[in-house]
Amino acid sequence: MHADAMREVTGIEFLHAIERERYDAVVLSCVGGGVQAMLHALGHALRDAGHRPVLITGYVGVVYEKLADGLLLRNGADIVLANSRYDAERFREVYRGVGADPDVVVECALPFLGGDPYDETARTRRPYTGGTVVFAVQPSVPDNRADRAYLLRRAVEHARKHPDREVLVKLRSKPGEHTTHIEELPYQKLADRHAGTLPSNFRLVYGHMGEVLDSADLLVTVSSTAALESLHRNIPTAILTDLGIREGLGNHHFLGSGCLASWDQLDTGYRPKADPEWVERQGVAAADGAYEHAFDAVRNRLEDLLTGPPLPPVTPYYTAVTAPGYLPRILGRYGFQADGSPRPGVSVEPQDASGLKRVVRNTMREAARGAYRHGVQRVAPVIRRMGEL
Repeated sequence: MHADAMREVTGIEFLHAIERERYDAVVLSCVGGGVQAMLHALGHALRDAGHRPVLITGYVGVVYEKLADGLLLRNGADIVLANSRYDAERFREVYRGVGADPDVVVECALPFLGGDPYDETARTRRPYTGGTVVFAVQPSVPDNRADRAYLLRRAVEHARKHPDREVLVKLRSKPGEHTTHIEELPYQKLADRHAGTLPSNFRLVYGHMGEVLDSADLLVTVSSTAALESLHRNIPTAILTDLGIREGLGNHHFLGSGCLASWDQLDTGYRPKADPEWVERQGVAAADGAYEHAFDAVRNRLEDLLTGPPLPPVTPYYTAVTAPGYLPRILGRYGFQADGSPRPGVSVEPQDASGLKRVVRNTMREAARGAYRHGVQRVAPVIRRMGEL
């Protein structure tokens, strides 16, 4: 949508905007189910139109789980962006496996890499001459209190063992902040147990990851995408093995990277050195200017589609025939029927809705979010613990 008209809209409102305007391209930057719903809805709404926009989506970040599910939910777009050569090969293999067109996959790079290359000599100008260690936490990895408490404790102990270093725990979000992944066991609350005993060179920090990495001499994480941001800037990067190398943790994605290490090894001064070939296959370009050309293939593909013959109808792999027990649930969640048409009774609220309606709508939305957060952060852990008795 136009920049001056950007606001939160429902799927139905978005659909009507596409019908009204003659957009050249539309980027579907949603979770997989949302992408699938929009693909079917647009396919239905524009089935008789003489023009439709190029539909672009992707699977951004470290793709270590739900590979097939996530990709098939995105199938039907004209361009599916892959973060790297490694991802592009895997994505195309999935599409070949179901008889879908693998050529919709276009290799690019992670879209959020940036920042200056790491300068090791600059750390001598900082208050902590031993450097700054950043532990980038994740909202759902690991997924239990004991393991998260262990990782926090090891970060605190690292700070105590190295008073010449600053240890920062980079938090995902502030308590109660609405994000894509809601954190059941936030590290802030776990850190409360250490209140009054934390060393002076240990801090919890928020903010943009790129800004935190500006002062980092070592990035430590389990499997966060922050590791790729760090590697892009040539910052020493450690992928923790303390809890094992397991698919559920996502650190198996970094096998062969040269970055695997434990807190014990880091405590003794070990600094992992990334394997250049592994890094290059992951679409992590050194911050030397080459990254600017990583998106040339996408630009060329888009230009070809815009200047070529009329685009064919939107045809996702999932249909009422191929996935009759799955697709209706996905589309119903977003207000659409199995053929992509709006469910009966679902309508668009006028954009000039009264202030009272907007207040009520926003209040109900925030209340629902609050209830969901409470259920995830408070109720679910209790039920889980009760089940372990």
